[in-house]
Amino acid sequence: MEKKGKKGVRALLAVTLIGGLLAGCGNNDNNGGSGGNDGDSGSNGGGSGDKPVTLKILHNWNGSTGGDVDMTPVAKQIKEKTGVTVEFEYTVGSEVEKVNTIFATQNLPDIYTGPAWGNELDGIIKAAKEDQLVDLTDKLDKYPNLAKAVAKENVPPALYEKAIDAYDGKKFLMYQNHPATDEDAMDWLYGFYVRKDIAEKIGVDPQSVKTKDDLYNFLKKIKDANLNENGMPVIPLGGFHGGWAVNIADTMFYGTTYIDKGDGTLEHNIFTKAYEEYTLFYRKLISEGLLDSEAFTQTDPIANEKIKQGRIAVLAAHYPAILDASKDYVKANPGTDYVPVGPFERAGADASRPADLAIQGNNVTVITKATKNVDAALKLLDYLASDEGFLLVRYGVKGVHWDEVDGKPVAKQEWFDKFTADTTGKMKKNEGIGIGFEALTGMDRINSVGGGDIWADQDRLAAVDNARKILRPNGISVISAFNPGDVMTKSPQYEGLKPAFDQISDVWKEAIFAKTDDGALKSINALREQLKKSGYDDAIKYVNENLQGKEVVKVQMPN
Repeated sequence: MEKKGKKGVRALLAVTLIGGLLAGCGNNDNNGGSGGNDGDSGSNGGGSGDKPVTLKILHNWNGSTGGDVDMTPVAKQIKEKTGVTVEFEYTVGSEVEKVNTIFATQNLPDIYTGPAWGNELDGIIKAAKEDQLVDLTDKLDKYPNLAKAVAKENVPPALYEKAIDAYDGKKFLMYQNHPATDEDAMDWLYGFYVRKDIAEKIGVDPQSVKTKDDLYNFLKKIKDANLNENGMPVIPLGGFHGGWAVNIADTMFYGTTYIDKGDGTLEHNIFTKAYEEYTLFYRKLISEGLLDSEAFTQTDPIANEKIKQGRIAVLAAHYPAILDASKDYVKANPGTDYVPVGPFERAGADASRPADLAIQGNNVTVITKATKNVDAALKLLDYLASDEGFLLVRYGVKGVHWDEVDGKPVAKQEWFDKFTADTTGKMKKNEGIGIGFEALTGMDRINSVGGGDIWADQDRLAAVDNARKILRPNGISVISAFNPGDVMTKSPQYEGLKPAFDQISDVWKEAIFAKTDDGALKSINALREQLKKSGYDDAIKYVNENLQGKEVVKVQMPN
């Protein structure tokens, strides 16, 4: 999933993890946890001698869902191991609004987990500074799996400074899903994907589309072909909810959010000529009917319905989301698979450069002060972050859903066949696989400890491998440099600037729907003036001074 920085004008991420929970109950005896489980088994004696505890967890991801049953086989085993019953709440709508609302109203879950970036993260940092979260400083030594996940060496340096070690030595935030090894790094393969049959109809090789002009001409050729599906015109370019992630062509105009001016100092891209060119490019797509005009207001169900109707020629998003959304249509219409377009040129990057990806964890997790049993919460989270808990949540119950072969999980054929046949994905969720627990499993060990995606069908794996070969011809490079945006949030001027920064996405959308180029530029310039009046010049000076001598992110691909 900024992505869902990860959110804002850039593609919203978000979106593979599922689950959540709400405000907590339990007992006040704090019997739940001496902890002490090791990293291999995660077993700490289970719940047999402990009083039962119910904890409510909010999984703050828009559109996250669970199964249709209250107690899945996975949840049942978790209860047996920890004595904790988990209840989930799923966010529908804005994650930023949700995190701000729960702390403003004090309608708090026992445990919160949500995006490790953007305004969602800022909301959690604010809660920590306001003493609304449980201080874990003197507790983590009892829970080694959690302690390992927030160790300095296991967190990107900028995030560690901004969110983990930012409270005068106290620890409030637990970091989740960061790859334990390079082998575990997950590349979501963000890009533009075209239906293979449509590319063939218009006579264009998708791999010949590499530049801005190529992309424009490609979409125009699709529109000029006057294609129809189910009596409705085919839309050249579309995306998913709220515009995710149609604007990822921005990488052809600038490298990342803060751009080197050529003298070693940085400038926010909104003040650059490249940002104007990017905006006017998208205004042209909108005005000529090449980009779905509803893309920025539609919900996911509406977007998915368009895809199921065969109405979107080119989709922009990460590949797993596209494969999931299109599988019903492809099954009914063989040969209509979405295949990669490009790879595109990247501003400021040599063509031979590996794809620069800021691969990091998906979630930060906190225990709120509404929790009546902190030890039970920590015991649950530490078990989930153990190898045993990780394998349980990712693959299901050992001996039921999978077996261990040569030290790695291998899917049982009967369950593989059932899950493959179920195009809704509900069966897997009803077993407890692929829901919110995944966000709480500590460091991501999907390949180093697990067996990869053992539930993926062979056709899907082949499609992903093919896309990777096309879009990542030189491999990937995991970014470890400092993000200037994180430094900006520490500037004395940031609180005054934040309202203007928060408008960037809305102003950009206003600009691309403007009637003229001049109207689009007028919207951008008005926001530029607002930023300047709010202290931007002093803030960017602070950023440049604090990043002297540090490696800074200058080129980044969406992931």
